[in-house]
Amino acid sequence: MKLIIGLGNPGTEYDGTRHNIGFAVADALAAHHNASFSKEKGRYLSAKIKLGSESVGIIKPMTYMNHSGHAVVAAMNFYKVARTEIVVICDDLNLPVGTMRLRPKGSAGGQNGLKHIIECFGSNEFARLRIGIGSQNMPKGGFSSFVLGKFSEQEKSEIAIMTVSARDCAIDFALHGLGHAMNHFNTSKL
Repeated sequence: MKLIIGLGNPGTEYDGTRHNIGFAVADALAAHHNASFSKEKGRYLSAKIKLGSESVGIIKPMTYMNHSGHAVVAAMNFYKVARTEIVVICDDLNLPVGTMRLRPKGSAGGQNGLKHIIECFGSNEFARLRIGIGSQNMPKGGFSSFVLGKFSEQEKSEIAIMTVSARDCAIDFALHGLGHAMNHFNTSKL
């Protein structure tokens, strides 16, 4: 079994925000496979799909971004999945809109959801798919309002394309593994 974990903040006020791009990809993946989310004991929503012979859980932590690790660990324990069988999807302020990067490990890079997962694991060795939300238009000192803000009209078309690409990357990860997905989906710009 594989887990595809999209990070974000629960609540309709966060729908469509830069910080919730992980949720958007998880939603796109579930919709693509006609799956729906249900609440689980571990403070997360899950949807289950089948990709070929592979069972896949799509996870959306309901703990808010800064406490994502608790829900991720709970889901991994429930499904009895190792760190090598997960990919975490999140926003990345340092990547331009229209880019994504899949990596097998690394630092949090300022992303608080990843930071908390690393703290809970005691390790940074887990796959993460970082989706660029760009900081070139961020007002000085406006970090929180920027990541919790909505995409501009111009960015929305790029994000729609990126959401589908990230969804397909997650599918590739589940079917063919991390190396294959990295070779096919790591791009400088879509």
